Amino acid sequence: MTSKPIFLCIIACALLAGCATSPTGRTQLLIISEQSAIAASKQAYTAMLTPLAQQNRINTDKGLNERVRRIADRVVQQAVKMRADTVNWEWDLQIIDDPKTVNAWAMAGGKMALYTGLVQVIDTTDDELAQVLAHEIAHALAKHSAEQMSVSAATNFGMQSVAIATGNSPIALQGSSLLAALAVSLPNSRTMETEADRIGIELAAKAGYNPNAAISLWDKMSQAGGAGQPQFLSTHPSAGTRKATLQGLVPIMMPFYEQAKR
Repeated sequence: MTSKPIFLCIIACALLAGCATSPTGRTQLLIISEQSAIAASKQAYTAMLTPLAQQNRINTDKGLNERVRRIADRVVQQAVKMRADTVNWEWDLQIIDDPKTVNAWAMAGGKMALYTGLVQVIDTTDDELAQVLAHEIAHALAKHSAEQMSVSAATNFGMQSVAIATGNSPIALQGSSLLAALAVSLPNSRTMETEADRIGIELAAKAGYNPNAAISLWDKMSQAGGAGQPQFLSTHPSAGTRKATLQGLVPIMMPFYEQAKR
């Protein structure tokens, strides 16, 4: 008779203890800590990329890799300025050879992937590519992986899965790495997307990339959707007001961009 109240009390305590604040000041549910999410993401990243490397699907084109990494490095520099503790992250970016997949993602701790389809199908300029990478980096800065893992653990797997995902046993690592992998494949909430848009466009502008590219990028994404929705749009749901919100941010970000160009 007393087990249910005790269980509910445990849940309430876990939820209260798991409250955190994002870079924009939003309250987040983080019953799985960011450090736990980073450890799980590192394991999941290796598990996801190893078979691709064995299939020779990790892109080694020198020109493309130099281009993408140059842009990413500039954005990461701004990310570290925004969150100084991320200088200790093991930042990494791999380009996956898949000309039909228009997508990119980032895990906790700065583990990132970009699919060649995003460059080839969308024909992204450097400014547009910077918007994609900055948006993904913003997800990492805002602890969205840890937040998604926390929500998934709390709603889908219950408190038993939370205990598994935050433990240190081999079983726990397996469970938490699964949640980390799910976090990059499931759609982000509109709240997370709005937050990543706001942080990302600022990071790109401060890195010297034109904020107007955020608008042209989404126009290209929408046009590409005629032949089938780009995967980027399925994992990054677009609200009806999203383009208007980005357009409203452009004048605010232009001074950062102009200063960076100078």
